[in-house]
Amino acid sequence: MAGIEFRNVSKSFGTYNVIQHLDVTIQDGSFTVLVGPSGCGKTTLLRMIAGIGPQSDGQILIDGKDMTDVAPGQRDVAMVFQNYAIYPTMSVYGNIEFGLKNNKVPKEERKKRIREVAEKVGLTDYLDRSPSTLSGGQRQRVALARAMSKNPKVFLMDEPLSNLDAKLRSAMRVELIELHRKLKTTFVYVTHDQVEAMSMADTIILMDHGEIQQIGSPEEIYRNPANLFVAQFIGSPAMNIVKREDCTIGFRPEAVCLTKEHTNAAFSVPGTISTREMLGRETNYSIRDGQGNTYMVTSPMDDWRPQQQVYLNVERASLYVFGKNGNRLPQMEGAVV
Repeated sequence: MAGIEFRNVSKSFGTYNVIQHLDVTIQDGSFTVLVGPSGCGKTTLLRMIAGIGPQSDGQILIDGKDMTDVAPGQRDVAMVFQNYAIYPTMSVYGNIEFGLKNNKVPKEERKKRIREVAEKVGLTDYLDRSPSTLSGGQRQRVALARAMSKNPKVFLMDEPLSNLDAKLRSAMRVELIELHRKLKTTFVYVTHDQVEAMSMADTIILMDHGEIQQIGSPEEIYRNPANLFVAQFIGSPAMNIVKREDCTIGFRPEAVCLTKEHTNAAFSVPGTISTREMLGRETNYSIRDGQGNTYMVTSPMDDWRPQQQVYLNVERASLYVFGKNGNRLPQMEGAVV
């Protein structure tokens, strides 16, 4: 296992600065997810760790060793890509063995490693198969097995599930979590999907425009967002936002209590139900007020229907307040509305 440390790291492409003066540590043995919108710099960070897109300035340390002059193949990391990058003319066995052959691993040791990793990812019965006969999930397992066969200190994953359908993505998320528990190795996983980040990570690094917006556990980032960007990016449906003269107020969809009458809640406004999505255990409502604001409400109750007049009520403890610069402020005193 190995921790990863960025010390004053910058990355530029010509005159365009993608990342500037970044300091961050990825803990040894963690499942760390780099998440953020497209172009935020998360894949750039991953490629810098791998050495296939070296930093322009600063240091990257793996297991305490400076990687500046270390070639990608000597960094003891393995990378899994979204397109699998497996060889169609080789069998599953051949794909897993390929890198071991290049690294001159003896034949008997190769056999042993291939058997071990195939068992861990459920490919034992597929070793003689061609990749063209496998499903998307099975091909992704081949890519994982090939990476695992190197016994790397760090696994790097660049949106590895993005080409799978929704049901298979969900199943593979569970498999990756279980794989991390078995291997107890450092995982660094890149995604733009906040659901993947929340469900898989023990640590999330949320980025925007090359800067880290917040680092924390999924629970911490969801319940205590540092700024407006974090609050709106994490959560599905997204946090409701209401602009005020000198601040912005936010509240989660599940924090709303719908009533027929006005209440003494800190936030209480009338609105009309626009849409209703019954999802089984809960129902999502879209509600529009008289000022043209639209709110999302998640409720365990399925009592309301489109065109009904309701009041949205939120208690003070469930309100988030953000300043003009977008940073989180302490809770407001007194009533909001």
